[in-house]
Amino acid sequence: MYLSEKKTVVRGLKDSLKEAKIIILTDYKGLNVEALNSLRSQLRQANARYLVVKNTLLKRASEDSDLAIISEHFKGATGIAFCSEDLVTPAKILCEFAKENSKLEIKIGVMEGGIIDFASIKALSNLPSKEVLLAQVLSAMNAVPTSFVRVMSGLVSSFVNVLNAIKKEKD
Repeated sequence: MYLSEKKTVVRGLKDSLKEAKIIILTDYKGLNVEALNSLRSQLRQANARYLVVKNTLLKRASEDSDLAIISEHFKGATGIAFCSEDLVTPAKILCEFAKENSKLEIKIGVMEGGIIDFASIKALSNLPSKEVLLAQVLSAMNAVPTSFVRVMSGLVSSFVNVLNAIKKEKD
């Protein structure tokens, strides 16, 4: 690869890394091309990307990004998954893929500026999807006014019952 090509790769990678909300490093040693293409395809459907990059180019691209804090992990066959939209889906896809393909090893990651280890990535992958979480929040928000209305209507009906009892007592 010529120097001009390397500079172009580093520039493109640097731009992508700055936009990414989550970045996960993997060791793909031993995976065949078909398996890597399958992983890329799954991540692409989730608006995420998976790249195999030379460690020296990755170090240069990560110099001014959040990824610089884990640059000591740029060793061996390094693959990098990143997404600028969703935090959970890339972790889910990588963990599921790693279960099916034992040769893929999830090393470490960076999420919105902080380091996340394998245990954190696995915990992140167990979270429900964004849509499910939003539905749960909406359900909780809807339950509060509904319960309030029920309590208030109960108070009114109890008050009416008390008034009816007083009326019957006086008659």
